[in-house]
Amino acid sequence: MDQSLNPENTSARPTRRLTLAWATLIALSLGAAVLTLLMLPAKVTGGVMLLLALLKARIILAQYLELAHAPDWLRGFTFVLVLFALTLFGLFLI
Repeated sequence: MDQSLNPENTSARPTRRLTLAWATLIALSLGAAVLTLLMLPAKVTGGVMLLLALLKARIILAQYLELAHAPDWLRGFTFVLVLFALTLFGLFLI
């Protein structure tokens, strides 16, 4: 039996998790590219771009830096990121 198909093979799980995270990052990047083509008002485009960047940062922190295994740290970083994003969005709206 192929070891990569063996459900007890734990080395395949991190690869799958990282591949899924990578695919999600690519999808969010494509979403941002499509957003620029929609000719929406600048404030809407800026807000959605900031939200997409926040989601991407959260995925990178949780999956690539493995903070998913340290939920308190992940929660703390997410809190700081959200505060930073809200500050940037507030400054953008001025």
